Amino acid sequence: MAALLRLSSLIDRLSEIIGKFSGYLVLFCCLISAGNALIRYTFNISSNGWLEIQWYLFAFIVLMGASHTLRLNEHVRVDLIYGAVSERKRLWIDVIGLTLFLLPACIYLAWICWPFFWLSWVQGEESSNAGGLIRWPVKLTIFAGFALLVLQGLSELIKRIAALMGQAAVDTTYEKPLQ
Repeated sequence: MAALLRLSSLIDRLSEIIGKFSGYLVLFCCLISAGNALIRYTFNISSNGWLEIQWYLFAFIVLMGASHTLRLNEHVRVDLIYGAVSERKRLWIDVIGLTLFLLPACIYLAWICWPFFWLSWVQGEESSNAGGLIRWPVKLTIFAGFALLVLQGLSELIKRIAALMGQAAVDTTYEKPLQ
């Protein structure tokens, strides 16, 4: 279990680094958006490439940031049940949810996204919009996002099992989102 917990720690670190990088990309995306609007309305000049890079960045932020969100235990869950049970039962809910839902779904989605990316890469697919960008980077982001979510799901599963065995402490505290 010690080796698995070390692996879990490495995966957590990777998710944290990518998650923080994604957070900085939000600022970069806002600057691109503001700059594009300023140039478009001031000089009446625009490019589809600037719009598409914003979409690519949004895709990266959401898909690559999802693993960091899972690491922080901030994904949406069934509040009605999860918040009303003991910590041990929360650990079991997490183990069952990770094993039956998150991991199979993300493995499947990564699996079906790979050919989607590969075909784009091989064909050198470009945007159909004038001045648009190449498409394969955003399609790779889709695959990579699900693959990283699989890794983080495995990390969370390792930590939950270790906690159930009394070999690690996992904070299962969950606050309902304010509405």
